[in-house]
Amino acid sequence: MRQHVNVPEGAAMTSATPETPTIVLEPTAEAPRLAREFLAKCFAEWGILDDYLGRLIVCELVTNAYRHGEGPIVVRLPRDQDGQPVIEVWDSGAGRPAVKPENHGALSGRGLQLVAEFVRDCWGVRPLNEGGKAVWAKLPGS
Repeated sequence: MRQHVNVPEGAAMTSATPETPTIVLEPTAEAPRLAREFLAKCFAEWGILDDYLGRLIVCELVTNAYRHGEGPIVVRLPRDQDGQPVIEVWDSGAGRPAVKPENHGALSGRGLQLVAEFVRDCWGVRPLNEGGKAVWAKLPGS
């Protein structure tokens, strides 16, 4: 079943497979907002009413790709064997994200810690064959 999603202005949509909604974003300050809009539209089409956690996680992962990655940012929304959404964010940067130790005085650096807590540590990083990495997070079931 092919997903039909309106693509936000300033983004391009591709599809790795017909079942996997995918969007390619320029690495700009607009990327997190465009990713949130994309996820919200996909979730609405799937009948997922509560998209708050998904929007928060995609925003954190895309923000990391924008700030620390390289090249275009690819956001994919596959579903696992149980139908649960998985958020994947790809970039061509060589660096690998890691959860930083808690620092209550820091002004930033808490994004992955939040992601790990919200998805019950069901997230990770994998290298891409073409270079770069994919950071993924599986949303908890309802």
